[in-house]
Amino acid sequence: MRILSIDGGGIRGILPGQVVIALEHKLKALSNNPDSTIADYFDLVVGTSTGGILSCLYLCPEKVGSKKAKYSAEEAVDLYLERGDEIFDVSLWRKIKTANGLRDEKYSADELEEALHDFFGDLKLSQLLKPCLITSYDINRRRAHFFRQHKAVTNDSYDFLVRDVARATSAAPTFFETARVKSDTSIPYPLIDGGVFANNPAMCAYAEARELPGNPKAKDMFILCLGTGKVEKSYHYKEAKDWGMIEWVKPLLEILMSGSAETIDYQLGQIFDAVGKPNQYVRIEPPLRDASAEMDDASRENLNALRDAGRECAEENDALLNRIAKTLIKMEPS
Repeated sequence: MRILSIDGGGIRGILPGQVVIALEHKLKALSNNPDSTIADYFDLVVGTSTGGILSCLYLCPEKVGSKKAKYSAEEAVDLYLERGDEIFDVSLWRKIKTANGLRDEKYSADELEEALHDFFGDLKLSQLLKPCLITSYDINRRRAHFFRQHKAVTNDSYDFLVRDVARATSAAPTFFETARVKSDTSIPYPLIDGGVFANNPAMCAYAEARELPGNPKAKDMFILCLGTGKVEKSYHYKEAKDWGMIEWVKPLLEILMSGSAETIDYQLGQIFDAVGKPNQYVRIEPPLRDASAEMDDASRENLNALRDAGRECAEENDALLNRIAKTLIKMEPS
């Protein structure tokens, strides 16, 4: 069971996207198949928010019923590099109207929804190439909501338009309006970004894999977990000791997201160590370098900085990516 898991992180999805581009190139070279894509070498793809969008892009078929992926890893990242500045664009009037996100969501979802429609059209979750799990949170039922391709194949109540799946998983509170999507059986779900409970969805990936045919255990799995950039910003006691609710909101969200991701990394590391397979779990967290840590900084300068940081991370992990590519090919079902 070969598993790809990608964190949430807004426009910083460019970082893991560049790592996947490098990995796809290695898979093409080592397999002697220039037409192969990342979807050919993973059995389960899992993502939160921006990672959820990337997951859907990697698994999008060339046409319904085809076993060939529509987008290369490089073409998938184009959604961010070519449309990011439009998705995260805010007019002066909207800034005034929303008090820059304090009174209403900061961004209109129109550009995001248009981009998702352009990339996915009317494709359904059940029509994606491989099993996947995309996270979101149901604010009405007060529980995690998981979009599962492998469930949607056999049950219409689990099936949704892929563009709605991508919209729901990326409905980050304060950034975009809550998504209201309907299943194929017309049941409505008010959903927000899965990052509120699983910004790093790798443990969800492990749990889901255990329920798939064959009930694979950790020793039978390989998990590649990709982060969206480690935020190094520190908070100092003299400043924080007198903070109230307003001052704590942003730091607390950042701490919750990074702390959760680090905890899951620790837990999975321990699981794979315990079965004597430490090399079968790999976490790559690209450094931000000169890029902004802001999840919505889609200025052309920052888009280029994120792309460059992702490429540098891939180059620095060249030997590791080679090992990963060889492992994925070796584990390919006969």
